[in-house]
Amino acid sequence: MDLPAHLHSYGYALIFLGTFAEGESLLVLGGIFAHRGYLDLGGVIATSFLAAICGDQLFFHLGRKHAKGLLTRFPRLRDKVNMSLHRVEQHQVKVVLGMRFLWGLRVALPVALGLTSMSARRFFWLNLLSAAVWSSVFASIGFFAGEVFSRIVDDLHRYEKWIAAALLAVGALVLYVRWHGARKVKPAG
Repeated sequence: MDLPAHLHSYGYALIFLGTFAEGESLLVLGGIFAHRGYLDLGGVIATSFLAAICGDQLFFHLGRKHAKGLLTRFPRLRDKVNMSLHRVEQHQVKVVLGMRFLWGLRVALPVALGLTSMSARRFFWLNLLSAAVWSSVFASIGFFAGEVFSRIVDDLHRYEKWIAAALLAVGALVLYVRWHGARKVKPAG
């Protein structure tokens, strides 16, 4: 099977899995694939939106119901949650709206929010809004990056012989330096 067939069969499932907890990179890639016509941009946005909601809701409720055991079991997560818990309590709405854009904290912040006084209903509605913005923004970035990428790739065809020659020259130079440098090193003794 080729790439379009794989993406047609598994693309949305991969986007769902990749954006469940983290996944800006995969979402941008989904946008690029939508630009190339392998996926539908609306489908990429809807899939990532749903995955983000599911992931954040899961981590919020894990924080609410099982935080102590979870944090004891995962010390790195505990350290991130404890570090942010005080600020999270003071700025709950801002945190929910911005958490998706804070790389590396996408799991810790919903868990921390589960430990706060924020109601599950309020978290849900704010999370819907945040996920809608996030999925639309990053999928669109990928879609428009696909346009730029296509222009660059199309333009590269004119220079591919020169690029190949330059890569071969750099590769030969690296091999020469490694081989020649290895011969000059004398064993201690």
